[in-house]
Amino acid sequence: MIIVGVDGSVAARAAVEWAANDAFRTGEPLRIVYAVDRSPYQIGRYPDAALPDVLLGEGSRILREAETLVHERLPTVEVTTEDVEGRPAEVLREQAKDATEIVVGSRGLGGFTGALLGSVSAHVAGHAHCPVVVVRGEPRPAGGEVVVGVDDSQECLPALAYAFEQAKLRHRPLRVMHAWQLPVHAFAPEISYDMDEVRAAQHRTVRDHVALFSGDYPQVEVVEDAQCAHPVEALTDASQRAELLVVGSHGRGALTSILLGSVSRGVLHHAHCPVAVVRA
Repeated sequence: MIIVGVDGSVAARAAVEWAANDAFRTGEPLRIVYAVDRSPYQIGRYPDAALPDVLLGEGSRILREAETLVHERLPTVEVTTEDVEGRPAEVLREQAKDATEIVVGSRGLGGFTGALLGSVSAHVAGHAHCPVVVVRGEPRPAGGEVVVGVDDSQECLPALAYAFEQAKLRHRPLRVMHAWQLPVHAFAPEISYDMDEVRAAQHRTVRDHVALFSGDYPQVEVVEDAQCAHPVEALTDASQRAELLVVGSHGRGALTSILLGSVSRGVLHHAHCPVAVVRA
């Protein structure tokens, strides 16, 4: 099941469209979820008991509009809707237990105007155990590549597997990127660094990872791309021409920033296309 969170924002509408298209491609049912948190309205000397009910009514309208949007565009997709009480980030994290994929808008109605990534999308991307796709509200031209970032560890393999499947379903080429930046001490004149050896190791990493999946996806055109650059900068640049950018998340630690990792967190803030975060 693919689950998409909505709140009436432009980014949430884009997330519904993205999730519906993915449900159509995969044959998965789609669940549209709206969450209302009553707790802020139950604090204080004179709590307003009616306001949460107003928000619930607004949620019903938002769910109807989202369901109608899916039915009009992709009538064969199986759609259900659900009103849930609770903090949106926690509700979606709980919903992830039933999901093959969670889709959220990059920033909801409550976000700061200048923030590219909202607290809900950051929390869900950092905590959900299934792939999480974060979609921006700006329209994107179709027809770009699927791009996936890899490193020299086994923890990037779930992201690579997801990227191969998305490239197959979308009939798009897959760009497998490994970007590596020299450590600061490498620029010290007393330390010798064989750049040819570094580049050879980069290309070998990409080639070895691709070989694990290419036999199962002979129809996917693969572009191997190894660069000497900061991973966030390289992936952000590639996202300008991409239909989807896929990154891994190592899933260690207790804080959201640690759960996401510096690369996945940086890409979520700066990418120009939808970003899928796949936990190791």
